[in-house]
Amino acid sequence: MSFTNFAFTRRSFLQHDGLPFADLLPEATIQQIHRDAGLPTPEAQATAGIVYTSAVTLWAFLSQVLHAKEQRSCVAAVARVIVLCVTLRREPCSDDTGAYCRARARLPLALIQRATYHVADQAEAQVPEAWLWKRRHVHLLDGTTASTPDTASLQAEFPQSSSQKPGLGFPIIRMVVLLSLTTAMIQGMAMGPYAGKETGETALFRQLLGRLKTGDVVLADRYFCSYFMIALLIALGVDVVFRLHHLRRRTFQRGCDHVITWLRPQRPKWMDQETYERMPKSIQVREVHVQVSQSGFRVRSLILATSLTNADAYSCDDLAELYHQRWLVELDIRALKITLGMDVLRCKSPDMVTKEIWTCLLAYNLIRQRILQAALLAKLSPRQISFTAAMQKIAASWQAILLCDQERVGTLIEVHLRDLATHRIGDRPDRVEPRAIKRRPKPHPLLTRPRAQAKAELNHATAV
Repeated sequence: MSFTNFAFTRRSFLQHDGLPFADLLPEATIQQIHRDAGLPTPEAQATAGIVYTSAVTLWAFLSQVLHAKEQRSCVAAVARVIVLCVTLRREPCSDDTGAYCRARARLPLALIQRATYHVADQAEAQVPEAWLWKRRHVHLLDGTTASTPDTASLQAEFPQSSSQKPGLGFPIIRMVVLLSLTTAMIQGMAMGPYAGKETGETALFRQLLGRLKTGDVVLADRYFCSYFMIALLIALGVDVVFRLHHLRRRTFQRGCDHVITWLRPQRPKWMDQETYERMPKSIQVREVHVQVSQSGFRVRSLILATSLTNADAYSCDDLAELYHQRWLVELDIRALKITLGMDVLRCKSPDMVTKEIWTCLLAYNLIRQRILQAALLAKLSPRQISFTAAMQKIAASWQAILLCDQERVGTLIEVHLRDLATHRIGDRPDRVEPRAIKRRPKPHPLLTRPRAQAKAELNHATAV
């Protein structure tokens, strides 16, 4: 293994060339990304004696995502790089974190983004037809937020909630994610401030339209159900299954499943006149009334709006069952935010926070890649295997596998694949739980004024 390629990253994620879904990122693509960014190639970096080449830096950055608490720090990441150097019979680097932090800042964002999408695209292209919904690739769509450290640069880029007093809140990033229903991989992500012009979830989703292909299906809640969103997707050859927006009037004079004509509304502020003129003056939308019989659910019925107007090919029950799977996006986002720790970010500048988010997404897709391999070999659905268990197995062997010879690497990967298939997720789509916690938090009062002011008051009280 060499500091000039990503072989040790692939090995640390328990990958080798003989496995399905095993391709990470071609070396030729990596070279081109560096040239586009005006940076020396990994070979040139290694020749110049640079320890933190792009390959090493990304490996260390990913290790921070996979570990928790103290092991997530830059000090711990540098300690792992020292072990890597010794493993590869290189001169160990200094344990000062400055060089590593500067290398992370130089790491091309395009490298992380393209690696994330490459893994997702390769996996989606190779999934067995039996895993698809009616031979269609379905994408789950939803929005979420993340919190960052309270620094001046982050407050300027991603301001805190306007309901909080200055000095008491944290910058908030809004994100919209596009996930595969089949593989659960991130297919697209757009981010921006939590509030402001063109920062809503629909505006961010419009940035991801290029990630969709003709024949895809988008599955989302009613927030995305608007005339122009559906028209834009239909123009791309993409079908939709949305819950009907609560502001749109229900029309069921002709039964609980019918196709109606939606007329083009007035031009919204975000759309220019030229684009508006290209929008169709009407679209055909099928509305399906679905009864919910499961006890404990918040709604007794709902209405779906879909462009799948062929009732023979897509029955009411088909659409109801498909929309029932929309809840999976909540579990996928939970894996990102809670299991991988993307809920509260650590980096302290907008550029580095963006790289931290994309590194989390890359790690997430690589873990999902591992799950796909285990599912295919065990003849299971990838949705049946635990994400947490897959992450734990990768983290457990992150450095040890670099010490193994090729034969032992193959044995360890085989053992992990076999064992991972036993970590099944219960089939519980109708599970009902109260949205409440049993364990009480520590009874500390909330900070109601800036910390510096509160500390000054304490010092003054002590002095008196």
